[in-house]
Amino acid sequence: MAATATERKLLIGGEWVETGEWVEIASPYSGETVGRVPKAGAAEARRAIDAAEEAMRQPLPAHKRAEILVRVAGFLGKRHDEVARTISDEAGKPMKAARVEAKRAMSTYTFAAVEARKLAGEMVPMDASQAGEGKLAFTLRRPIGVVGAISPFNFPLNLVAHKLAPALAAGCAVVLKPASQTPLSALLLAELEAEAGLPPGWVNVLVGPASEIGDVLIEDERVRALTFTGSGPVGWKLAERAPKKRVNLELGNATPVIITADADLEVAAKAMAANAFSFAGQSCISVQRIYVEQPAYEMFVERFVPNVEELKVGDPADEETDVGPVIDDGARERILAWIEEAKQRGARVLTGGDTEGELIRPTVIADAAPELKVSCEEVFGPVCTVNPFSSLDEAIELANGTRYGLQAGIFTANIETAFRAAQELEFGGVIVNEAPTFRADQMPYGGVKDSGNTREGPAYAVRELTEPRLVVIDI
Repeated sequence: MAATATERKLLIGGEWVETGEWVEIASPYSGETVGRVPKAGAAEARRAIDAAEEAMRQPLPAHKRAEILVRVAGFLGKRHDEVARTISDEAGKPMKAARVEAKRAMSTYTFAAVEARKLAGEMVPMDASQAGEGKLAFTLRRPIGVVGAISPFNFPLNLVAHKLAPALAAGCAVVLKPASQTPLSALLLAELEAEAGLPPGWVNVLVGPASEIGDVLIEDERVRALTFTGSGPVGWKLAERAPKKRVNLELGNATPVIITADADLEVAAKAMAANAFSFAGQSCISVQRIYVEQPAYEMFVERFVPNVEELKVGDPADEETDVGPVIDDGARERILAWIEEAKQRGARVLTGGDTEGELIRPTVIADAAPELKVSCEEVFGPVCTVNPFSSLDEAIELANGTRYGLQAGIFTANIETAFRAAQELEFGGVIVNEAPTFRADQMPYGGVKDSGNTREGPAYAVRELTEPRLVVIDI
């Protein structure tokens, strides 16, 4: 292990523990070991659920939950450079993107603190019926119980924050399993929560195989809800195996953007270049499919490709780097194979399509048929397609033509076109005159079809993790 590597322990019931086995964390860029953490299994998962159950026997009042969440946001600000560097080291995320993620996590905790303070039920109009006359009724919002959370590698801090902060705001204790490739940010965040005064057991963090930890979270009846961000097949299988639990899924996408002929092509070209390739395209809402109205197609491509070629590919630790590595060798080989498939089946590579050292160059593919993997599956890499369309009907049909439905975008100067897209695009979010990679952390973020079944953003996630309790009083 390198001299500068980080060693962190697991958090179970307020104690930092070792297990005798270790998970080595490798830099996706250099391959060097950047840290190690103890490897947990089924026994540790059961201990963590025990601790979470015990913690919830002494509920935290809303004001204390809010105060803790605000303190965590402050600690994230004070240790911003360390947090961003941790994200960059373990995920291979360029520092400029890692800094943005660290700031967004502060926002996530701040919004969650607000929701903790205003969490309330509603009045029920009982005298609206004869049976209810003379009665007063209202609902309380009660925490659902222990939450099992599973987070992915691509946003190792802020997607963890979107699991932990709303659960704590709702009054739920959490057992978290972060991605084994990127657990250091999650454990750093847990450390900040402990420093902020969170009592033992409210957050427990385990690193290890999903086949052991995930199975315990699924099978233990004390875990009342599961919140999962990751691949569709894994997420839907999890929901199938846990029919009695509330299972909140935030899954993948093959993100489309429609650009009409009256759009500002300069603005659209710059936005597409930045948002198709940020963090090497490893975002659920990274721009993947661009559809440009035929009269503007060549003009857009002439602007778009040079913007892509100006992106700096290299070491994520370099503050100027735009595009770093994908997460591992397997991902790189899969992405290159998908590019090769597109070329073999008649698509044209306008730029990229190969590697610069071990890094995939930002790749733009034209004339990509809808059935190609780069068109209909989630690439999760620095690849996007660009194709012309003749009518808005055709563009909407193409955009809707995958099993995914997380977010989509449209660039247009026509308000009627924008509203029609908002109505007809089958996605959880439609972003107008901005890349659909846009996400503010208070938004109701989530998808339809194979892209999920929930909405994240603290205000929405808190309600997903609480249940209404009806109170009726005879007056």
